[in-house]
This record gives sequence, structure tokens and C-alpha cells, in this order.
Amino acid sequence: MTDKPPVFDAAFADQFDTLLRWRRDVRHFKTDPLPGGCLERLVAAANLAPSVGLSQPWRFVRVSDPKRREAMIENFERSNADALSTYDEDRAALYARLKLAGLKEAPEHLAVFADPDPGQGAGLGRTTMPETVGYSVAIAVHTLWLAARVEGIGVGWVSILDADAVGPALEVDPGWRLVAYLCIGFPRQDADTPELERVGWEARRAADIVER
Repeated sequence: MTDKPPVFDAAFADQFDTLLRWRRDVRHFKTDPLPGGCLERLVAAANLAPSVGLSQPWRFVRVSDPKRREAMIENFERSNADALSTYDEDRAALYARLKLAGLKEAPEHLAVFADPDPGQGAGLGRTTMPETVGYSVAIAVHTLWLAARVEGIGVGWVSILDADAVGPALEVDPGWRLVAYLCIGFPRQDADTPELERVGWEARRAADIVER
């Protein structure tokens, strides 16, 4: 711990802005494994994220077993088919062409759960807004995401899943709630524009502020 804070100059600010612009949701992965200790470094970075009451309610589960990974792929494929059926003809045609997960190629799968009642933090800040537990986990995921981008590693957040089935499939604490299922690996290509924007799914990047 130091009493003198660092100075983040204009050059750093420019680099940070570049980092934010190049942090993308990756679906196209190389199958090359990550270097030894890399995933542990990313999780260590995630542990620097803020959390309600300093509770650190995130629980990281590395999914390496082939059968468990296959269960996640099957979960996605069922959920993806269900999602496709909710769109009308034109939108469904575009949806069907999208690659929405890199589950088969990514060398690492990381499930991130929220412990809704962690002992750490003694409940501070959660009594009136218990949902801040999940928000804290989401911030930790974003922190990991930025750390990964610094190392040239891509992250994809797979949200097209039956979330209630993930915990039992991975045999985790039944009280934990899935927040994110991440694919992690080296991207096949890099871009500073979101893929969904490039393929025409959505173009607007909202930045509105409402005043009261």
C-alpha cells in the first residue's frame, strides 16, 4: 500500500480509451491453449474489482472436463434453437447466420457464479439492494475482460443458455446463481467494432443521459 497515488497522464488516458474500444465479445477463437498461469492471472485481476460491502461474491469455475463442456454446448444449442423460434422471418434469417458462441473452439470455459449470501462483507450494502451481489460479479467479469484484452486474449460471454441447468451440470453449490459463462482464448481476428454491428444486427451505441 502506498500513500502517493499514481498519475494517469494523457498518454495513458488515450491507451485506456483504445483498450475500451478494442474490448470485444469474441466468438471466433483459435484452439491454441493459453500460456501456463494465464487464466489464474486473469482471475487475480478480476479479484481487484469493487464489490458491495467488499464481499467479493464471485465464484469462478473452470470447466475442463470434456463431458461437462459437451453438456454446456448441448445446453447452448437447445437454447439457441428456442431463441431462433421467437423471431419473425427476416430477423430469424439473420439470427440463423450469426455465430453466437465459441464453445467448441475456445480452449477455456469459465463459469462465473454469484454467491447470494457470502459470509465476507457481513451483509454491508446488501440489505436494501440484494441485487448488488450480481452487479458486483458483473463488474468482476468486465475487469477480467479488460485484463484479457491487454494480453491479446479474447473473451466471449455466452448468455444463450438455460442458466438454471448450468449449476447442476457443474455440480456447484446449489445456492449459487450463474451470472456469466465465458469462452476464453486467442481470437481468430481482432476488430474495434462489435461483430453484431458489423453484420447489421444492431447499429446504435447508446450514450444518452437523462437529466432530472
